[in-house]
Amino acid sequence: MANATPVLRRFALPDVGEGLTEAELLQWLVAVGDTVTVNQPLCEVETAKAAVELPSPYAGRVVELLVEAGATVDVGSPIITVATGDGGAGTPEPTGTGLTGETNANGRTAVLVGYGPRNTEARRRPRRTPDDAPDRAPLLATAPDARSKPVRHGGLEVGRQAEAAAIREDAASSAPVAPGRRGPRPLAKPPVRKYAKDCGVDLATVRGTGPNGVITRADIDAARTPPARAEMAISALAGEQRIPIKGVRKHTAAAMVASAFTAPHVTEFLTVDVTRMMKLRRRLAERPELAGVKVSPLLFVAKAVLLAAGRHPMINSSWDEAAQEIVVHGQVNLGIAAATPRGLVVPNVKDAGRLSLAELAGALADLTETARAGRTAPADLTGGTFTITNVGVFGVDTGTPILNPGEAAILAFGAIRERPWVHKGKVRPRQVTQLALSFDHRIVDGELGSRFLADVGALLADPGAAMAF
Repeated sequence: MANATPVLRRFALPDVGEGLTEAELLQWLVAVGDTVTVNQPLCEVETAKAAVELPSPYAGRVVELLVEAGATVDVGSPIITVATGDGGAGTPEPTGTGLTGETNANGRTAVLVGYGPRNTEARRRPRRTPDDAPDRAPLLATAPDARSKPVRHGGLEVGRQAEAAAIREDAASSAPVAPGRRGPRPLAKPPVRKYAKDCGVDLATVRGTGPNGVITRADIDAARTPPARAEMAISALAGEQRIPIKGVRKHTAAAMVASAFTAPHVTEFLTVDVTRMMKLRRRLAERPELAGVKVSPLLFVAKAVLLAAGRHPMINSSWDEAAQEIVVHGQVNLGIAAATPRGLVVPNVKDAGRLSLAELAGALADLTETARAGRTAPADLTGGTFTITNVGVFGVDTGTPILNPGEAAILAFGAIRERPWVHKGKVRPRQVTQLALSFDHRIVDGELGSRFLADVGALLADPGAAMAF
């Protein structure tokens, strides 16, 4: 029986968030000539909310990559062409619900939300991410971080292209190439591509010495000409960097501007002696039921917020402008602001008040680790009702935090320092921190905000007071 004629199928960028209109294609996980299966990850994209992998809705052979890594693509625009070998029989079409939840051999879980194609052209922007910035955390949670975006490889952060499968050595000769294309793109991380472009080096002429043939900065340096080297040295002396405003950072900026100019902010401050809390922290860290979890000061602040919110439910509410109503939420979805290489994100623990101290510690640890790895699920970034921002980890004492949009209050937790403090009538060295509560004055008046902040402070100063709550 003769083989069925292959059918060329184009896969369009789906809406991987909640009504988002575009995404940046971070990297391809397949190359021209590769054979793919249904639900196999094709590429990684970044939206305004998170970075996710797109699974293939088809089984077949990759014929063409229609979008280069680093391009910003409209939802509904085609990004890849796959030749199916059975004339389409037995190959599922994309549906409104998409293909989700299947985990492949590498431990990745496919993420694909329903979409509808539309006739638009992909809009591409040149990548201008600074190349190989120093490996240091931003000074502030909202400070720009020019480091390259990390990914997971065997549970470790080792760079994006090392995770992708190596392009087979015979791909260039066996893979069909569309007119005007030079075949599979050389393997290189986005910052290295930028570096090569600035140096005037064609990646197609460079032999990669990294894992699986990945091209490194050293490979680019070896291929550079003396004039290009001198030009780069002059550019480095100028010290100017330009960071594109897109993805998570773009979304955060827009949300903060909207919040600052929509909700009337009021901020109150409280200095608290947390010496007893720190002693309790050391005792609890030795208990067997808390073995393996991080008993951090943030854990106590989170627990204090949850208990105080139970006494003051209006602090856990939001303003519904369309309905002209105040929505008092039945559960606290506790958000923790986290600084990531892509910008500030605020994932939240759903119904955090139901968790025991050990469960809350584990949830906070998982939440922050996932966020910093850039793998927070979109669902975990929505639905928050109250936020804590831990500026103390940066050595900052306090600040005036801006409300996370849709929430009535946010608490900033400052650094814990040893300071002279009047205790039992004498000046003694004590562990002291500062709290700052910003709230929406349309919902929370001065009395409610003050009582809530005072309750949080009392719980941190004397954790035994929780027995009376």
